[in-house]
Amino acid sequence: MSLTFAGGIHPLHHLYEGKKLTEKCAIEEMPAGHIVKIPLSQHIGAPAKPIVKTGDRVLMGQKIAEAQGFVSVPVHASVSGVVTAITEIPGISGHPVQAVVIENDGKDEAEFTVPENFEELSREQLVECIRDAGNVGMGGATFPTHVKLSPPEGKNINLLILNGAECEPFLTADYRLMVECPKRVLAGVKILMRTTGVKKAIIGIEDNKPEAIEKMAAAVDTHAIRVVPVQTKYPQGSEKQLINAITGRVVPAGGLPMDAGVVVVNIASAKAIADAFYVGEPLIRRVVTVSGAVKEPKNLLVRFGVSAQEVLDYAGGFSSEPLKIISGGPMMGLPLPTLDCVVTKGFSGLLVLDKEYTKKQKETNCIRCGKCAEVCPMGLMPMMISASALHEDFDRAEANHAMDCMSCGCCSYICPAKKPIAQNIKFAKDMIAAKRMKERAKQAAEEAERKQEETPEEKAE
Repeated sequence: MSLTFAGGIHPLHHLYEGKKLTEKCAIEEMPAGHIVKIPLSQHIGAPAKPIVKTGDRVLMGQKIAEAQGFVSVPVHASVSGVVTAITEIPGISGHPVQAVVIENDGKDEAEFTVPENFEELSREQLVECIRDAGNVGMGGATFPTHVKLSPPEGKNINLLILNGAECEPFLTADYRLMVECPKRVLAGVKILMRTTGVKKAIIGIEDNKPEAIEKMAAAVDTHAIRVVPVQTKYPQGSEKQLINAITGRVVPAGGLPMDAGVVVVNIASAKAIADAFYVGEPLIRRVVTVSGAVKEPKNLLVRFGVSAQEVLDYAGGFSSEPLKIISGGPMMGLPLPTLDCVVTKGFSGLLVLDKEYTKKQKETNCIRCGKCAEVCPMGLMPMMISASALHEDFDRAEANHAMDCMSCGCCSYICPAKKPIAQNIKFAKDMIAAKRMKERAKQAAEEAERKQEETPEEKAE
């Protein structure tokens, strides 16, 4: 029986999952255009700092920006060519981001370096290689992988989970990787097991992907790795829900998977790690599902820095009038502010929604049905948090655990009154985060003022 968690929904079940548009489309490599614009912030944490300048010639795979701090990763050139600018470009979030602009010479001269005798490297050295390759969580969160693999002392990590759920409708990028590259994915799993020191790994795949389950299971050549089916349900691919479904363990509120003794890594991230160790290729491209109202839905291997417009054109353009264009899936993806936005490490899909998928429904009064609470995978009371946000009572929203919300959108999807519950909760989270930041800044200022007032004797102590 397929494993699962409490709550969740099955979006688009009344139509189809959307995956049927691309699940049979083999991965196709898309050539990069004449210009690529590579953002220096493609991960959670501090943006990378450029180490090239205008006029420099760079090679594909060459490091062009250095990580800043522990929660940060370097950025590499996705093509060979000449740096023409270091400037700001539109970011997917709507805010401008700094980027290195490279004029592609079309030669793809590469600077790939395979780590020597990596089978003999220590765990610390393996972590450093993964960091140097710019690896992050490619499921969308873009959390630096080396941070996951470096738990603080006292954290007993005893299980590695590979996230092959890909629960968002339409997206099939990870699915195609499992079908087409199972051995390379497994190679990445083994490197991750050595890096974490665990003796057991489980690959969780939704049961609507029988071919992926079959291919991955056939590639497994050790009893230390198992493939398990998990129920097809959204958000099955969320780390906390996947851990609970597979192990029964519960990640504490405000905690991380390591607090439950688990490290969770995305399928695409595992494959990218294997690429770094076996062919020396850092993270410079990824598979992107192009789907929805496009003429030729595809799974494309796209270089970072290629614009959404170029990707759309390669898929034949719109098949009908678009009402919304999203980076990622329809549930947690971000609407693109402009098609000038470029593909980055967290860009899992380019989804075009027309009127078939974006029927606007009239908002009515809440009938206290409780469906939003019933489907909430975090066990929250979304209607209470939403009401607090509307009344700008953010202390009450915080008391109702607004910050534990994972922004999955299940509540808004299921609401018969069509209330924008998820958007209201996000507003509350943003205001609570701003309040906390303000409090921390005030405390820091008070501490600095106190130190200035200390006597020489107190400072000496």
